[in-house]
Parts: sequence; C-alpha cells; structure tokens
Amino acid sequence: MLVNMKQLLEVAQEHQFAVGAFNVADSNFLRVVVEEAEKNNSPAIIAVHPTELDFTKDDFFHYVLARIKNSHVPFVLHLDHGDSVENIMRAIHVGFSSVMIDGSLLPLEENIRITKQIVDIAHPLGVSVEGELGTIGNTGTTIEGGVTEVIYTRPEDAKEFVESTGVDTLAVAIGTCHGIYPKDMKPQLHMDILRQIKEVVDIPLVLHGGSANPDEEIAEAVKIGIQKVNISSDYKYAFYKKCREILAETELWDPNAIYPDCIDAAKEVVQYKMNLFQSVDKADVYRTENVLAWRTAQL
Repeated sequence: MLVNMKQLLEVAQEHQFAVGAFNVADSNFLRVVVEEAEKNNSPAIIAVHPTELDFTKDDFFHYVLARIKNSHVPFVLHLDHGDSVENIMRAIHVGFSSVMIDGSLLPLEENIRITKQIVDIAHPLGVSVEGELGTIGNTGTTIEGGVTEVIYTRPEDAKEFVESTGVDTLAVAIGTCHGIYPKDMKPQLHMDILRQIKEVVDIPLVLHGGSANPDEEIAEAVKIGIQKVNISSDYKYAFYKKCREILAETELWDPNAIYPDCIDAAKEVVQYKMNLFQSVDKADVYRTENVLAWRTAQL
C-alpha cells in the first residue's frame, strides 16, 4: 500500500524502529526493495534523487505506483534531495507521496522560507515534506555529493525550523557522509547532538548518508530517535560488485542471465539493513483504520 511519510514514520516513532529509504534508479533496484520488503513484512521507502528521476523518466513511476499500491506492505514513494520547486512539482504530479526540499546550504531564514513554501503546496495534496538542517559530508564515491566540512545541526535551529515550517520530518546532520567511506576515513556519529535535537523536536528524524556507518552507531541512533535511514551506496555497491564478477568470468550478455545473482546480492544488504533498523515484521502495525482509509482514497 502507498502511504505518505508522515503516516509511515509516526508509526515507526510510536513503535521505536526506523524505516530504510533505498534509492532506486531502475526496475532491478525496485525489485530488490519491493520484493525484500514483502519477504520480510517490512515497510520501506523508495527514494528517488532528482538525477535518478531524470534518468528513469516519468512513465517508469506509473509502473512503480501500480506495483507498490497493490502490495500488502506499506511503501512511500519519496523525492530525495529535491532542490527546486520545479522538480518537486514534477514528483508530485507523477504521484510521489512524499518530497524533500533540501535547503541545507541556504541561510536558516531562506531555508525556512522555501521549506514553508513547499509545505503549503504539498500538504493540501496529502503529500508529506522532509526538510534538512546542517550538511552531509562527501566521501567522493557518490553522485549525491555533500560538503568537505560537515555543518552539524544546532538544536535551537531545529526547533525554530520545525515550528516555522510545519515540516513532517527533519533530516539532521550528526556526522554522516554520502557514499562509501574510503579506508582512511573513519565515520563517527555525534549522538550527543542527536539527543539534544530530540529533546526539542518531536517529529520523526532522518539520517542521510546511512551507508557504511558502523552498525552499533546506527542502532544507537535508531534507539535515540532516528526513524528513517537513507541507504543507497551499500546495496548498489553489492549489486555491481556481483555484476563485475559475472562479466569478468563469462561472455554473457542477456540481462536475465546476468542480473538475477546481482539482485540477490543487493537483497542480502537490504535484508541486513531492515534487521538493523528493526523494521522486519513491522508492516502489521500499519493495518489501522486511518492508514487504510488514506490508501483507499489514493486508489
């Protein structure tokens, strides 16, 4: 079933687990996420970066929506790191149930202004909105980018931002980076900052750059109050590592001969993350009257 992010993460917040947001850029990765979510009876978020939206084209999402609306587990179709009113409106028009407006590089006042503008557009349409405060680092191994020096989210700014915008979820910067960390780069999350933010903000919190961070730190962040963890590089890396192995050892060229093992390799990562986030078998808690009513309206 298709729900929006507010509905998905408020349940996760109540039951103290997180939901993985997996970036999808073709039908293979859609299969990985949807089939593994159904196998594990786990909610999941299909995240699409603006560059992935451009690559896949709008028609692809007619298939995506048909697939997830008919599923027995809850899904969100989410625009990740939307950077303009134009690509956010495009996502809403296509049928996304959630959008992110990333104003994290803007001054606080301007970030509040543009986020509030998106909230005013999206909420009347039943679409939830994610904002971001602070910046995510860049490992140099992903198209999602990031900055050289992380600007950590200030709890007092988070409180003002949430109260001024009416945003549904907030991505916070506590030390993560986009991509796979090089061997000489050791990730370390600042749980003290997360705890301080959680004391003044009551909406679900989001962790970007969730790939390749130590499991114990991710588990602790979920325990403190992270309800959404973004995963892209980890499971894409597994897919293409297997693909390279197959192509290096054979002369195969048919997708149906090459991709099945790649899909399985990526599924192993997704299942591992779902267990880490404690979302396995949590789909049952969404079968409530209000969520099903929203689903019926969308169908």
